Amino acid sequence: MTKRSRKKPKTRFNWRASLTDPLLQQILSLVVIALGVITLLALFQVTTGRWLDAWVDLLQYWLGWGVFPAVVAILLAGLLWLQHHLDRPVKWRWRPIVGAELAFFSLLALTHAIAGRGAPWGLVEEGWGGGLIGWAISIMLLTYLGWPATVLILLVLLALGLGLTFDITFADVKRIAGVVRGILTGRAKRRPARSATRREQPRPSQPAHARSTSRRESAPRKAALPVQARPSRKSSRAVSPPADAEPQVAPAVAAPSRRRRRRRKLARPPLDLLNESEGPALTDKEIREKSQIIEETLKQFGLPVEVTEVRVGPTVTQFGVSPGFVERSGTGGRKVRVGQISALTDDLALALAASRLRVEAPVPGRPIVGIEVPNSEVQLVGVREVMETGLFRKLDSPLAVALGQDVAGEPVVADMATMPHMLIAGTTGSGKSVCIKAIITCLIYNNTPDELRLVMIDPKMVELVRFNGLPHLYGRVEVDLERVVRVLRWVALEMDDRYKHFAAVTARNLDDYNRVMKREGEPPLPRIVVLVDELADLMMLAPDEVERIICRIAQMARATGIHLVVATQRPSVDVVTGLIKANFPARISFATVSQVDSRVILDTLGAETLLGRGDMLYLAADAGYPVRVQGCFVSEEEVERLVDFWREQVGPVEAEAPWERMMRPGESGRVEKDMDDELLQKAIALVRGTGSASASLLQRRLRIGHPRAARLMQEMEEMGIIGPPEAAGRTRRVIIGDDEEYG
Repeated sequence: MTKRSRKKPKTRFNWRASLTDPLLQQILSLVVIALGVITLLALFQVTTGRWLDAWVDLLQYWLGWGVFPAVVAILLAGLLWLQHHLDRPVKWRWRPIVGAELAFFSLLALTHAIAGRGAPWGLVEEGWGGGLIGWAISIMLLTYLGWPATVLILLVLLALGLGLTFDITFADVKRIAGVVRGILTGRAKRRPARSATRREQPRPSQPAHARSTSRRESAPRKAALPVQARPSRKSSRAVSPPADAEPQVAPAVAAPSRRRRRRRKLARPPLDLLNESEGPALTDKEIREKSQIIEETLKQFGLPVEVTEVRVGPTVTQFGVSPGFVERSGTGGRKVRVGQISALTDDLALALAASRLRVEAPVPGRPIVGIEVPNSEVQLVGVREVMETGLFRKLDSPLAVALGQDVAGEPVVADMATMPHMLIAGTTGSGKSVCIKAIITCLIYNNTPDELRLVMIDPKMVELVRFNGLPHLYGRVEVDLERVVRVLRWVALEMDDRYKHFAAVTARNLDDYNRVMKREGEPPLPRIVVLVDELADLMMLAPDEVERIICRIAQMARATGIHLVVATQRPSVDVVTGLIKANFPARISFATVSQVDSRVILDTLGAETLLGRGDMLYLAADAGYPVRVQGCFVSEEEVERLVDFWREQVGPVEAEAPWERMMRPGESGRVEKDMDDELLQKAIALVRGTGSASASLLQRRLRIGHPRAARLMQEMEEMGIIGPPEAAGRTRRVIIGDDEEYG
């Protein structure tokens, strides 16, 4: 039998692929640069020639004086085009380009409408003014609208074009006008004050005793103004003076300042407080080399593939591989299986000299296998870069957070209002604390202290303490493990209290309740975000109680505007339990040690191949698969600038947290005292029923931590219910049995 000859299909020339070839793009950019340089030299008559003179005359005939900025624009376009294909990809934005064109053509028409009012066509023949384009625009507007309306419209279009070019909004103009007005009014106030003091100095008509009395009264009034300008809720309920007392001048002066302080609308911090991210990107040469290595390596193992897509990210580059066909005699071709490519991960890493590779087989929603190769140099992703994108602004949510950029360099954002809680895990130094700082930065950028309050728990004592003094913060950052359980208990009580308020006005959630309060003129309730930097330490202290409180808050707190962000560096089953995972649908996994940890946090593999330093897998609440993201980076200087901005606006805040009142005796501490009394009664009934007493028994049966169990044992010993400690490892003797009473 003879083998049938198989004709190879004729390949058509792909014009689109040839035009998008990087080498051809670089050649065209060099041609554009050369055209701009030669035209610029010809304009200044450095070089002449028949073709050059005709080219320059044509440009001047069409553009007039606009030939100079047009030639500079051609030169810059060529340089940016070349830079886009060599060093770093340029992010082309339509708004500055459209704004520059609008301003340019408006200036051409405006020049012709003003300078060529007497003989407009004469300027065109001279090659000056706005050229033929400026003459056409100005003549059309002058014919139908007249000269004043034409000039006014062109000025408005010029201002609009400049605003689009330099990203100047009405808010920026208003802020600049406010600064200028403040400077002018400040000077105007200082001048009359100096003139008034000069006029009052030569007036000795007031008696000496009156002058001394006025000085004694004015001194305390000046000292009282800073204290009265920032009142707390407690100080607003001041005790009224007796009827026979004389009215004082200081409170009457301080009352208007207190009202102005409460009504003053706080301004959001500008994005200039954050740094702009810069970093090298992968060049075309490296992309071609790595694509060729991937194809040749897989071909050596009998797997013909083709790299059809390359997505360059800040940390990794994803090479999209399309499986080919393996030819077999007599049976035709067989397509390469996806599992065969995934099995060669280590061989690809060896060929590419990469530390770790991740194969996404297949890429969800795309007919390719993604091979993610680490870049030679990592590019930092700043919070400002993601917050300036249209995707972040499109969320339009007070709880919008910037997470980072994916493998294609596209921004990844999330809304905590829809999450509603987030679980973060990863090894030490992988980027958990930086991720929490980025989340806090986004939250305090979008919300004032009246709209959002934060509760921060940092057992490590070094990461979140820099936010102390932030007006959004309840009290200070909690670092004492003995107080953390009480903080979580207060959050649960606050949640229950809000549900009672909702039921009183028949509101379903926080937004409905705040709308009702706004109609009634009452202050709204702020949203609360609780951030825990290390869950493992809390689970070691009191595992049952911490798990119960966290799960209860996660199950019910969404409607009340309370959200949780919990991080841990030990994603094991005894820390991240099944109940906690079920109530935290949104999860972030940084680099993990093993595949087991990756399965615990994400229920899938992949986190063990991450690179660290912000490289993470983000599993959204409504997604079925994780997305690889390079997390946002926030430096210590940015945090300090942001905290100082809010301190200057709001001033010193009350450092006492609301859960501090649970620790004091009296009316505010009844909840804590009642809970302790209830636990004591349960502990007494337990030891009487079992006939033995030990701290471990109380921990297991009452679901409390060791410190509280030891305190209950001490109280029962003082009450005479149990005996003194026995030898090590033995339970204590119960003195009062079932048939005896205790008081």
